[in-house]
Amino acid sequence: MEIEYQAPASLKETVALLAEKGERTCLIAGGSDLLVWLYQGLLEADVVVDVQRIPELSVLQFSPTDGLTIGAAVPWCRVCEHPQVAAFYPCLSLVARLIRSIPVKGRATLGSNLCTTPASSDAIPALIALEATCNIAGPQGQRAVPVEQLWAMPGQTTLGRGEMLVSVHLPVPRPHSGAWYIPFYPGDETDMIYVRVAASLALNDDDGEILAARVVLGAAAPTPLLLNTVSAVLVGQAPSEPVLDTAAALARVATWPTKDAHGNAVQRAQVAGLLTRRALCGALLQAKREIQPALHQDPGGLTVSTKESRYRFEGNGVQ
Repeated sequence: MEIEYQAPASLKETVALLAEKGERTCLIAGGSDLLVWLYQGLLEADVVVDVQRIPELSVLQFSPTDGLTIGAAVPWCRVCEHPQVAAFYPCLSLVARLIRSIPVKGRATLGSNLCTTPASSDAIPALIALEATCNIAGPQGQRAVPVEQLWAMPGQTTLGRGEMLVSVHLPVPRPHSGAWYIPFYPGDETDMIYVRVAASLALNDDDGEILAARVVLGAAAPTPLLLNTVSAVLVGQAPSEPVLDTAAALARVATWPTKDAHGNAVQRAQVAGLLTRRALCGALLQAKREIQPALHQDPGGLTVSTKESRYRFEGNGVQ
């Protein structure tokens, strides 16, 4: 079967194509996932639309008043190398550095990561923790959707017919705020991540009260979980050991009884609780400007392999 190739140069033209051609139309930017799926027959499409010529999808800019905008076709290598990303969103910079393959980092895009693999995405939990929103264009114009509302269910986004992701926007970080991200590999570097946690905190001027908090679990459900119960417990409290322990317990409850081939329900819940506490510790230390996210650092006792550029447990009763 022949596949039609289109390379429009504007959003208007692309939206019209999507509306005309229907569901068997595939948008492609870097192609790190989609080209493989098409070749292997895992994805069927009548039309492939190359979006790399559309200016709005290649924007990567930061404003001290408006925040950060990342176009859907921006490759991760640009995110990783952007000085303002590293300075104002070090958690996102860390996620970009977790892509070890230079060719993949040069082709894989944020838009593809958001729209194709929610359960296995490193970026989505971090973006939700950072309160990112998706800018979507369609036949009815443009609209903004929080990242956590992009997926209706596994394999189905909330994008309507003719709609496409244009960019992702991150607000300017609040004063006295921090964010941290930890993925957990149960074994060597060939294993799949089976829990990942992103957390963000904002403190008051004297660091004595939590003003805002977000905790997101990835790979613990078909789509990332924003734990509103944890936010409700943390906000208004002084950062303390008992408060962090409660947050970890709520994360364990939220994860239960999820299981898969990489671990049973009890193990997954325990790891989710541990990582939640440690991610919150990292966000808290960063909010107090005592630490910056780095692949060789961890605030809660995780052993970090800089060679693998991944977090993993060694001990702590979790094998």
